[in-house]
Amino acid sequence: MPPPDLRIALADRARGGTRQRVYDALRDALVAGRLEPGRRLSENELAEALGVSRTPVREALVRLRDDRMVEIVPQLGTFVSKISIGAVADAQFVREALECAAIRLAAGRVGDAELLQLQAIVAQQDEAHAGHDFDRFFVLDDAFHEALCEASGHGIAWSLAQRADGHLVRVRRLSLPVPEYMGEMIDEHRAVLEAVAARDPDRAEEALRHHLRMVLSVLESIRAEHPEFFAEA
Repeated sequence: MPPPDLRIALADRARGGTRQRVYDALRDALVAGRLEPGRRLSENELAEALGVSRTPVREALVRLRDDRMVEIVPQLGTFVSKISIGAVADAQFVREALECAAIRLAAGRVGDAELLQLQAIVAQQDEAHAGHDFDRFFVLDDAFHEALCEASGHGIAWSLAQRADGHLVRVRRLSLPVPEYMGEMIDEHRAVLEAVAARDPDRAEEALRHHLRMVLSVLESIRAEHPEFFAEA
């Protein structure tokens, strides 16, 4: 089966050169399940789908291998990794450690402009939720957490968490259609934001830690609904 047309995804990426845009477009397709787990990936087909040469595709696949989102098997080819429960737990551990440390700092130094930015993101999430726009909601979810890390003065926390997030990020995206899940996420974002706005690091950390563990509560139901996406235990 040929890959989906990824030219639109590539065109949507306004920032960065071709290499970064190709990586982002492929990562987005993996997260959204358009390139499904277990699928064999062809550099030629992906390059054609993206409208680029093979070189940035090859480089992107190496980065995605380092992210644990694809597997490069000698003599056999490159395949989309199936989701590993163990890797999800690892990613959750890393993300929680980094983001909870960051939010304590954010609660002590956040400015009015940063609070307005966070409030605007939550408002946009309300709109995405009302429109059942899962892809936009997911982008906004990332934007909220990235903004929190930036407010800490250590935006690198978000970048490092992303590098370990390859398996967890796909579970997060699969969780969005679960009934009431997006509404609960928005409520939890508001609780986190209120604690940060109150300059209360203890409450901010507690609210964020609870929020980050939310996806684990629906992990088994997602696995039952999409068994083909998961590696055998």
